[in-house]
Amino acid sequence: MTALRLRWQRSIAIAATGAAAFVGTAIAAVPAQAHTPQWSVTCDSVSIDLKAYAESGNKVTVKAGDKVLISENFGASFNKKVDLPEHSKPLTVTAQVVASDSDQYNWGPETKTSPVCDTPAPSPTPSESESTEPSPSASPSQSASEKPEPSAPESSSSAPAAKPQSGGEDLAETGSSSNTPMIAGIAAAVVVAGGGLVFFARKRRSSHS
Repeated sequence: MTALRLRWQRSIAIAATGAAAFVGTAIAAVPAQAHTPQWSVTCDSVSIDLKAYAESGNKVTVKAGDKVLISENFGASFNKKVDLPEHSKPLTVTAQVVASDSDQYNWGPETKTSPVCDTPAPSPTPSESESTEPSPSASPSQSASEKPEPSAPESSSSAPAAKPQSGGEDLAETGSSSNTPMIAGIAAAVVVAGGGLVFFARKRRSSHS
């Protein structure tokens, strides 16, 4: 009776030990299964979200090329977004997590590529467009008005003197001048008037004698 009881007790102890070991393994495995590292990369930023880690002692590191963007210790969770440096070609981004509960629960390093952002060319401002546009060419009327006017001709005083004509030509012009009849008429009138005066003077003298 005593031997049977001892065997029964041993069996219970063995079962309890196995159950405890199973529970301990399950408890230890829960944090590892709950670790959920998530992250994303765009052309200008990187976001990382870590959940269900141990309460302390964890560390996350994020790099863009050789530049360290994040290097921090965290507890049960971590969430952060940082800007990437400007880049003219695809940029390599690396993330890594070191868990405090065991090295087997470490994550990374994991690598992603950040593309180049497409930036549209800036449109010119009104002042810039006005300054860059060529000025319209002047109209024909404006061009004509802007041409320098010819200088005024020199006065007659500076003009070369007319060549004198020969004496024969002067005499010919004098004889055939249109003023000759008028001069002859005036001379005749003067002669007639003089004759009349002489006549009246003689008559008056004869009347007084």
